[in-house]
Amino acid sequence: MSETFALAVALVMVLEGILPFAAPHLWKRSMGRAAGLHSNHVRLFGFLSLMAGLLLALAVH
Repeated sequence: MSETFALAVALVMVLEGILPFAAPHLWKRSMGRAAGLHSNHVRLFGFLSLMAGLLLALAVH
């Protein structure tokens, strides 16, 4: 189980690093826009992302 979790974390890190590596100017612009969002919008996006990830994990497993 811990090996699977470590692999999942590693995959998330790889996916999170693709955009800053491939297009740093686009990533910086996106982060600037995200910083200007209201906290409730960020929370909603986080919740929707979390739910989509859980549903995907359940569908794959």
